[in-house]
Amino acid sequence: MTAINPREIVFKLLCEWETGRGAADELLHAALQGLPLPARDRALVTELFYGCLRQRAALDWLMAQKAKRPPKSDIAALARLGLYQLFFLDRVPAHAAVNSTVELAKHGSSERLAGFLNGLLRNAQRDRAALASALAHQPLAVRCSHPDWLVARWVARYGEADTRSLLDWNNRPPKLFARVNTMRTTAEALLAKWHEAGVEAELANTPLCSMPMIEVRAAESAERLPGFAEGEFYIQDPSTLLAVKLLDAQPGERVLDACAAPGGKTTCLAQMMQDRGEIVAEDSSAQRLKQVVTNCARLGITCVSVRPTSEADAGETWFDRALVDVPCSNTGVLRRRADARWRRRAGDMERLGAEQLRLLQAAARRVKRGGALVYSTCSLEPEENQHVVEAFVKSNPQFTQNCHLDTFPPRDGMDGVFAAKLIRATG
Repeated sequence: MTAINPREIVFKLLCEWETGRGAADELLHAALQGLPLPARDRALVTELFYGCLRQRAALDWLMAQKAKRPPKSDIAALARLGLYQLFFLDRVPAHAAVNSTVELAKHGSSERLAGFLNGLLRNAQRDRAALASALAHQPLAVRCSHPDWLVARWVARYGEADTRSLLDWNNRPPKLFARVNTMRTTAEALLAKWHEAGVEAELANTPLCSMPMIEVRAAESAERLPGFAEGEFYIQDPSTLLAVKLLDAQPGERVLDACAAPGGKTTCLAQMMQDRGEIVAEDSSAQRLKQVVTNCARLGITCVSVRPTSEADAGETWFDRALVDVPCSNTGVLRRRADARWRRRAGDMERLGAEQLRLLQAAARRVKRGGALVYSTCSLEPEENQHVVEAFVKSNPQFTQNCHLDTFPPRDGMDGVFAAKLIRATG
């Protein structure tokens, strides 16, 4: 049986991502699913793929120092892969980074292009110290590898020091957290099970959350961790629980989750409600709603019903509470979504804000008098956050803003989110 080459997997993933066929996390999951890769190799694939995407601007600057013109896309992908190992991955010896990358070029390209890549990487290896020093003096957008327009708007809002902290945060691999399903186990029991299996984990210090969270240091995928099949945990960042905590759904209530897929907040709501009452989980994607069904079944949740948003009648029913966790720019979760920074454009925030306001208004019509509505995003941008809430309250005077919260990753140690609680008048 031919051994699986982790770097070849990464090369194919980088080329596939360039075609725009899917988000990085979806492509990686599909590529690794079912592959008999050791945990160490799975971790290497993940590190190299996400690392090349995070550091794309810096890698392209390094490439430009050693190439007279931009190479064709497949050689550029290989150059980024080799340069990432040379400049950002200390545990890979320099000669191994060069040789393994050039070998991939020999298999898929002409000898001439393989020779070009060999020369580029060996020149970069020889001048590594000087190049690293020069890179450190480039503008923030280059040395921290973010789009110019995004860095400029953050510097204008946060100042250069806080922006630099945010960029550095985004460029570090995210931590893995598990929300304990307290309907199936306890944090202590799950930790004991993982420690017995040799999984490094500890109870997370998450004072802003209302659920026990465990920080996991595992190279294996979540599906391979003990207790996954039994529904004892759900992988999600602590920041995703803040909107659920703000909504404060109670057992026996009727709750609308208006943008539910893939079901992290939905299942957390059900857990808070002790699986008593009714949660209607809607989403515009019928395919993604299947994930909600799968997650509920694994976690043992029975109070959730799912349906596509298009089938919902805005005048159909009244809910005690509604959660509207809208699609957004994801600027608060760029650490976790390594490629999102390159998918966004400067005009996206205004466009997204208009769509988010529409979704909020549609859900609000279904909240009963005296009921509560929480609007949330994983964006740092005011056009998607407070501006949407202000526009909503202005056109819907029967609602008042009760409170809001937002997180700034370097300050709060978690992804960036925004959530606002709105109360409908009783009269």
